[in-house]
Parts: sequence; C-alpha cells; structure tokens
Amino acid sequence: MDFALDTHKENPKTAFLAGEYERVTHEIEDVERLMQDDPAYAELAQSEIAQLRATREEIQKQIEDIVRADEEEEQFPNVLILEVRAGAGGDEASLFAGELAEMYSLYADTQGWQVKTLHESKNDIGGYKEASFEYRGVDVYRRLRFETGVHRVQRIPATEKSGRVHTSTASIAIMPIRKKARVEIAPGDIEMEFSRSGGAGGKNVNKVETAVRLIHKPTGIDVRCTSERSQQQNREKAMQMLLARLEVMEEERLAREHAEFRKGQVGTGDRSEKIRTYNVLQDRVTDHRIKQSWHNIETILKGDIGAILDALEKESHEKGV
Repeated sequence: MDFALDTHKENPKTAFLAGEYERVTHEIEDVERLMQDDPAYAELAQSEIAQLRATREEIQKQIEDIVRADEEEEQFPNVLILEVRAGAGGDEASLFAGELAEMYSLYADTQGWQVKTLHESKNDIGGYKEASFEYRGVDVYRRLRFETGVHRVQRIPATEKSGRVHTSTASIAIMPIRKKARVEIAPGDIEMEFSRSGGAGGKNVNKVETAVRLIHKPTGIDVRCTSERSQQQNREKAMQMLLARLEVMEEERLAREHAEFRKGQVGTGDRSEKIRTYNVLQDRVTDHRIKQSWHNIETILKGDIGAILDALEKESHEKGV
C-alpha cells in the first residue's frame, strides 16, 4: 500500500494517526542529528531510534488497517436497496414477489440486519406489484450481491381449480449504497413530485405531502420514497435510491461493453437474467448459474437461504471475483 501521508492527514479517520506518524518521524530525525553531533551519544541514540521506528511502524499499520477497512466497505457496503417487482403471472406473480420480500426479510433477522420499507405498491390481494427496502448491516451486500435477477416459481395456485401448474416470475434488484457516488446527476435532469403518504403513520403523514417521487429524465428511471415523516428525508432517501439505480445501470452497461469482465462473475448481474427456480411440487430450489439445487422449499421461503448464498460465495471465490 502506497503510504501517502498528506492523504491520510486529510482523512478524518486517519488524521490523528498521520499527525502522530509525522511527529515520531521528526523525533527520529532529531535524534539522528544529535547522534551525528555527539558520537558519544551514538549507542543510546541507536536504541532510542529503534524504539521510535517500531512506534512509527505500528502507527503506519493502524493507518493501513483503517484504509483497508474503508476500501473493503466501499467494495462491499453495509447498506443496500433491495427492490422486488412482480413479473409474468398476474396475481400469482405479485404473491410470489411478496414471498421473496418476506424471505429476505426473515433471513435479515437471522443476521441482525435492519430492514426498512421505503416504498411499496400492493394489489387487491395483498401481493407486491413493486416494493423497495433499505437493508443495513455487516456484510449485507457481500451476502446478497448475487440475488439480482429473475426468480421463477412453479406451483398450483390456491385459486386454480383444475390443478394446473402455473409458472410466475418476480425480479429482485440488489443495489449497494456507497459512500462515494460513482455517477453524477445534473439538477436539471431530475423531475420531482410530491404526494401524501398512504397507510400507517398518523394524521400528520396523511395531511402533508411527504411522499417523494424522483424521475431521472435522461433514462426515465423513477423512484419513490414514502418511509420518512418529512419531505426532506424522503427526498434524500429517494436520491440515494436513484443514485444506486444509475450506478447499477452503468455497471451493467460497462459489463456488456467489456465481455471479459463477466468471465469471473456468477451470472451477469443483470436484473433480466433468470437465475433461480422454486419448484414447489418437486420441493426443489435450483440456481441455474451454478447448477445446484436444494430441497425443503418451505423453509427456504421462510428465510433459510444461507446454504444458497454460501454456494454462490464459494463459486465466486473459485472464479476469483
């Protein structure tokens, strides 16, 4: 690691240690000058210099550990947006979208992560047309980063009288929230709309236009946030969601342009890729990217997805991602 002292002095997390590193360096230089001026002091000076250098090395190690941790968090942030959308299959697809959202939420509980609903749109039977959630916790993106894509369920719906198996889909998008945005949005490219937040929240929420919708005019992407009690908070959260969406879109574009970039990936990372099938009749969940299957689908949909995530992580390590 290149030890750029000036850079570390500008970083609030390492500024104090960088100052100590500089102070100890000056002490070493002072003792070395003293040793040159007074040879009789040489033996004592060498011992003192050795101690000072050991102290400086320890300070440098602490700084490098902090920088390394920051770089790790930048690559694998501890905050993300999980978006679920119903696909083909009508009401059955929306019910499946709701089950997937519940599956990830239950898994999050086992990991000690926090889950917050940012926006949800339900149909008449309680399924999700679409919904967005904020996940916070250690290793949240590292663990869930391969979940983006189309999930497919094969089963006999409760409303199906003839016993015919239906195939329905829902898409999941995992969008990391990084501290340093990788894309920039021109203010003129954003159209903003306000409305009243529905559902729970009390009289204040229903009377004041706190819900925020942002439309990115160049791409047509729109995001909504209704979770916070103030318009300002919802606007800030919606901007985070929009940045995350645009960053993922840019990553997908670069991956398509540079095909070799995908060789080490588990799947394409594209939300349109069919990644997994949940076959209820055969009690089997299959991930098509790594060609592995797991049974006991009921417990999997109740959040027991650790083994699936482990297998994807292992494949990723083997491919050197």
